[in-house]
Amino acid sequence: MATGSADSPATLYGPVSLLLGVIALIAAVFAGFIGIAIPFLFGSLAVTFGFLGLARKLNRGQCAIGLTAGSLSVLYPIFLAGALGV
Repeated sequence: MATGSADSPATLYGPVSLLLGVIALIAAVFAGFIGIAIPFLFGSLAVTFGFLGLARKLNRGQCAIGLTAGSLSVLYPIFLAGALGV
């Protein structure tokens, strides 16, 4: 088995964070129809994988975009509920 950072499972932190962040952001837009559990779950996972990827310094661009999208998808339903007074 080859060693090195190219074969490490940590190389998947960036793409996974990006994918979960985008899915969470899309789900946050439709939170009125599907609820807020999916954006919170996927957004939290995107933020977690984004931080892990940034700490390992692998796929930093994808990790940063996933981290941003995940945090927006977690915060958007909270601000929306606060603005609507629910």
